[in-house]
Amino acid sequence: MNRIALNFEDGITRFIDVRPDELVADAAYRLGLNIPMDCRDGACGTCKCQCESGEYSLGGYIDDAMTEEEAAQGFVLTCQMKAKSDCVIRIPASSAVCKTKPATVAATMVDVRQLSPSTIGFSVRTEPANALRYLPGQYVNVSVPGSAQTRSYSFSSTIKNGVADFLVRNIPGGLMSTYLASQAKAGDALTLTGPIGSFYLRAVTRPLLFLAGGTGLAPFLAMLEHLEANIPTHPVHMIYGVTNDADLVEVAALEGLAKRIPGFTFTTVVADPASRHERKGYVTHHMPDSALFGGDVDVYLCGPPPMVDAVRAYFAEKNISPASFHFEKFNPSESK
Repeated sequence: MNRIALNFEDGITRFIDVRPDELVADAAYRLGLNIPMDCRDGACGTCKCQCESGEYSLGGYIDDAMTEEEAAQGFVLTCQMKAKSDCVIRIPASSAVCKTKPATVAATMVDVRQLSPSTIGFSVRTEPANALRYLPGQYVNVSVPGSAQTRSYSFSSTIKNGVADFLVRNIPGGLMSTYLASQAKAGDALTLTGPIGSFYLRAVTRPLLFLAGGTGLAPFLAMLEHLEANIPTHPVHMIYGVTNDADLVEVAALEGLAKRIPGFTFTTVVADPASRHERKGYVTHHMPDSALFGGDVDVYLCGPPPMVDAVRAYFAEKNISPASFHFEKFNPSESK
């Protein structure tokens, strides 16, 4: 079977397993996911979606349903699509319209790691081990034990034997921070609801530029683990910026990934003028023109809103329009 990720326009992702020679629409309906469709013979175009990665074949359809130009851009008719590999399909409809919702899976705490005064890492194991799937870069809502509340965190790893990692800001007095810093223990029960989010790694077809701010590093660690298992043929450069020296974590992990992923390089930047770090300032102060490839680059950014605004302004100043610009804003004082 091939695994298909259906990413709905509200950020909800559901995974389906498609049998050999099974139409994607049929597989979705078999699992209770109602992809919009008014016909089943490639005539109406209602089930038109875009395949963002993977290999597939298409049966017959008419131009009124999908043009040759759309097909060349990766658009598909799910009523005529057969997957030849794992695929990611963007569905132009909400999960509610398609009568689905995020999955909720049970998990247990594995361990908690105080990575620095400002950053905590923790790992959970899902039950069963294969209960959760996600695209590298996505997040889930994690229940806070002892409360009825959840917090949203990006995965900072791929899943290994059912275990997934997270990287979070240690917020004094924060609900999840207080639990992790003083109460969490192995075996604690949690729930994970998701995966959620349109910030995820697409198929690598050109150079990549990763821009991480603080704990916005988390989704990139998951993306890089994916690239380690699927070595890209294009260069990947990361600029990882933090406010203070103590915020700079997981550098050893990045150094290891740089050794194992051909073409992956990274630099670190600290904003504090009093820092002793060799590079001070913001990510835009240390963004080499060579990493922009004249705009022929896919840019991924995860950081606070001012960082997103600053990078956009920098691109405008340089008169650079990246081939694609995917970003996720977060306020570290709230959920990330």
